[in-house]
Amino acid sequence: MTHLTSEEQKNIRLALRVLKTQFGSASTLARAMGLKRQRVSGFISGKEPINAELLLRVARTAHVGIDDVLAGKYPPAGTCPHCGRVP
Repeated sequence: MTHLTSEEQKNIRLALRVLKTQFGSASTLARAMGLKRQRVSGFISGKEPINAELLLRVARTAHVGIDDVLAGKYPPAGTCPHCGRVP
């Protein structure tokens, strides 16, 4: 069970997609985050539930605060929600 709102979960998934684009693959991102590729892919697709540990890993990997990820400030406005490309 998660205590994150659906909007916060959506923001975390978008941040993951952006990081995946920046790192070049789910495998590379997973290594950087200390996770298995299957879990990262599951988080992105919605098959894995988002949790506070993942939020912390996303924020650390992106070098931003957890509040920025939760509030949707990371990634920056205008970032493609599908592929994660930053304008």
